[in-house]
Amino acid sequence: MRARDEQKKQQLTEKAIEMIVKDGFDGLSMQKLAKAANVSPATIYIYFKDRDDLVRQVAIHAVDKMISSTFTGFDPRMSFAKGLARQWENRMNYMLDNPLHARFMEQIRHSPLGVEVFRKVKEEFSAIMKEFMHGAIRRKELVKLPLEIYWSVAFAPLYQLVKFHNDGKGMHDKPFTLDKKLMKTTLKLVIKALTP
Repeated sequence: MRARDEQKKQQLTEKAIEMIVKDGFDGLSMQKLAKAANVSPATIYIYFKDRDDLVRQVAIHAVDKMISSTFTGFDPRMSFAKGLARQWENRMNYMLDNPLHARFMEQIRHSPLGVEVFRKVKEEFSAIMKEFMHGAIRRKELVKLPLEIYWSVAFAPLYQLVKFHNDGKGMHDKPFTLDKKLMKTTLKLVIKALTP
């Protein structure tokens, strides 16, 4: 058996993400991936058992990378406004720097695999977010809400702005570019909506 090369695995991972974003899950096959990555199909099986294992590992990798980026410089004991601002900036930077990953994450989230993938990373992520939210509620910096409503108000506006940015157009097909000023303006409104 040949030795594993982490750079080769990373190349295969990125190429798989690119193919899935472009052609959907059904557009990915080991043969097509091998051709696109300029490797033999046998090389892929050094890193992945089969197509399902490849998609699962690629999805977990992408989610882990996003979560790691989200928590850079973040402490769950931060004030609500500072903590949410740090998360917004981290999430925005990650998604703008990695537009394929952002689109791939949306595809995973809305696929049957999404439940399994997010369950694997959910425990640590949830513990950190729970500490952040409960601390903010105790300090009376955050309105107590069901999680779904909190997430919809706290993060959906950012994700929609990133989507407009990645599409290059906003409402009525007008050109749109997300920058820090627009992000901060939106964030202020979100914090105002979530503050008692």
